[in-house]
Amino acid sequence: MHVVDNPEAKHFELAVGDIVAVAYYKIENDRIILLHSEVPQEFSGRGIGTKLAEGVFEQLRARGRRVIAKCAFIARFASRHPEYAQMLDG
Repeated sequence: MHVVDNPEAKHFELAVGDIVAVAYYKIENDRIILLHSEVPQEFSGRGIGTKLAEGVFEQLRARGRRVIAKCAFIARFASRHPEYAQMLDG
């Protein structure tokens, strides 16, 4: 499993079989604003959201992007990982 950016749909995707977890974003003032993430209910508690968040941050870190985390799950994830928290703005 790996996270893929789908810029046309403005979300990152993590496919788990035929099901896809997503993290929606928009770009504003050269920053990525992470708006909302969704993990299908049947995958709740299996670490899929964590894998999605980690993959999103890894891709954005590789691109040198700054992040605003409006998604509560993504913000909590970043707060527990200093290597990602330093990427946050606002």
